[in-house]
Parts: sequence; C-alpha cells; structure tokens
Amino acid sequence: MSQKELLYTLALQRTPNLGDTSAKKLLRAVGSAEAIFKEKKHNLLKVDGIGSFKLKDLNENQQLAEAEAELRFIETEKIQHSYFLDKTYPERLKHCLDGPILFFHSGNIDLKHKKIISIVGTRKVTTYGTTFCKDLIEELAPLNPVIVSGFAYGVDITAHKAAMDNGLQTVACLAHGLNQIYPKVHKKYVVKVEENGGFITEFWSDDPFDRNNFLKRNRIIAGLSEATIVIESAEKGGSLVTADIANSYNREVFAVPGRSTDKQSQGCNNLIKTQQAHLLNSAADLIYHLGWELEKKDEKPKQTQLFVELTDEEKKVYRFLKEKEKELLDIIALECQIPTFKAATILLNMELKGVVQPLPGKLFQIV
Repeated sequence: MSQKELLYTLALQRTPNLGDTSAKKLLRAVGSAEAIFKEKKHNLLKVDGIGSFKLKDLNENQQLAEAEAELRFIETEKIQHSYFLDKTYPERLKHCLDGPILFFHSGNIDLKHKKIISIVGTRKVTTYGTTFCKDLIEELAPLNPVIVSGFAYGVDITAHKAAMDNGLQTVACLAHGLNQIYPKVHKKYVVKVEENGGFITEFWSDDPFDRNNFLKRNRIIAGLSEATIVIESAEKGGSLVTADIANSYNREVFAVPGRSTDKQSQGCNNLIKTQQAHLLNSAADLIYHLGWELEKKDEKPKQTQLFVELTDEEKKVYRFLKEKEKELLDIIALECQIPTFKAATILLNMELKGVVQPLPGKLFQIV
C-alpha cells in the first residue's frame, strides 16, 4: 500500500458513523479510499446499504488532517499495518463482515498458522481457572497452536504467559493504540510477547481510553481464531460478548464448566446450558471438536469410487481439496469463489457421492 493510499484509508477509518462493514462496501464499489472521498455523494448513495446518515460526516479536509497526524506517528514509530485486501491480512478475520479495514501490529506475528484459538475469561480468575488454563495450554503445546487473548488481568494474561512458557506464539489484542499499555503492570511482559508473537489493535495513538473500545476489540479476538474458549466468567461480562460474536461468525465456542454455586462459573455454565458452547473438560475435547487429531501413519487411505460424475463446481472443489488435503468450509468457499451456502450444498452432494468426508470442526477432506 502506497503512503497516499494509507493516508486516505486512515481518513476513511476515521469517518464517524461509517463503520468497517460500510467502508468495505464502498471500497469494493469505488476501488480505493481516495476515490471514495473524490466521488460525488449521490453516486456513493447508489451502493447497497449506504445511506445519507453514513456519509454525512465524510469530509476529506477534516479526516485527512487527522489522518496526516496518525501517519506521522506510524512512520516515526515504524508501526506495521495490515489492510483487509492485503494477502497478509489474517484469513479468518477476512471472513468477518465487520472486521477492521485496517489494523496495526507489532512484534513477530505469523497468522498463516492453521491452529489459532482465543482464550478469554474473567479478570478475577480463581485458582481453578488459572490451573485449568495452564494445563490446557500445556496439553495443547505439541500441536503448536497460536494463543490469542486480550492482555487484561486474570484469564487473559494467564493464557499469554502459559503460551510463552510452552514456547507457543501468542497474540495480544489491545483496546487502545500501540503507544500505550493497559494495565500498566503488564508492561513487563511486552518484550517477551513481541518476541513470541505480538500485539494487534485497530485503535489510533490518540484514541481515548474508553470502555466501549474493549467491547469493539472483542470481535478481533473472536475473528482471528477458529475457536473461542471461555475459562471463567460471571453471569455478565466481556468474555460472554466475545463468545456471542464468535457464534455469530460461525466459529466454535467452548466453555469450562464449574459448580453451580461458583459465581465465576455462572457465565460458562449458562453458555453450556443454552447450547451456545461445547463443554470443555480437557484438551481432548477441543482437539476432537476441531479435528486436530494426529493422523495415524499406518492408516490406509480409503479408495475413492471410480467413475463418479462431478459437476464443474464439484470438480473445482475436488481439485482444491486434493491440493490442500483438508480445509475449512469458509476457506473452500472463498478460494473456489463460491458462496458459502452453495459450497455447503456442493460438499454435501460430494459426500453422498463418496468423494469427500466431513471432519470435526467444519473441515472437509478427500476420501
């Protein structure tokens, strides 16, 4: 991305009332952030879902002035950034309609990794929650997952530390700019986190420290991963918001059960009771549901039926899966350029023909 396009993208991101979903619609329709500001508003109003309210504060001079100040910060501090149409933009987050058009990051983050999970929970974590979190990550360590969390007190920092203790990459999603750290007591972990992963945020250096930022940040935590795990949560809390967002993204959600009398387990128990989350007793539960079982080397491959007739779209999916071995439904749909609902039907037909088989965690592979 050129400096000029980054400047206009920052200006677009700063436009009040527009939001990431609408900004993406405009970018796809018009072609670039600069073109949006140059285009006449009556033409922008022709874009589906774009109304006058969303465009009323689209002001090139005002937003560019703010963007120029942030661009200077980005260049001075050598801040890394990722645009939603870049190849480097996290694949799973790309599937989230309201994912940020632009985010900033530091450290050595590699999100091309297949196995990414988010771990969230109460800030007032109990000994039970702390022990469970550490044991879970230690058991998962041989599978080398990336551990995502929010760098807050309690479950978050426990997950980050356990990941680093087991040599795993960890990603901390912040609710403020990269020029500060909250809580301040966690500054001592910054260098180690950046060495073993890093920090991600969509917020600018001058964004106010606001409670709503934490709720907005939660969609990135949910969107980066294939599963969100709630270790402990009271009846209400930000962790439950993250779980709800993960469900809306059609991702797997897990919750650790607790005694009915434990205040810090009420949220988790309710998620399980209302079937909004899988019950999580150990790493084995997660591994099973996500299809992370290690394949047996001596297992003989199944013989695919001969002379099966496939449609052109089925052939496209077959060729893709043959190259990838196994893949998620959303990724199959994206890479084969087929709507997700249609890809699900195609895979079902292929399953009935004995060509593919479903795996836990919404994965599919060639038979």
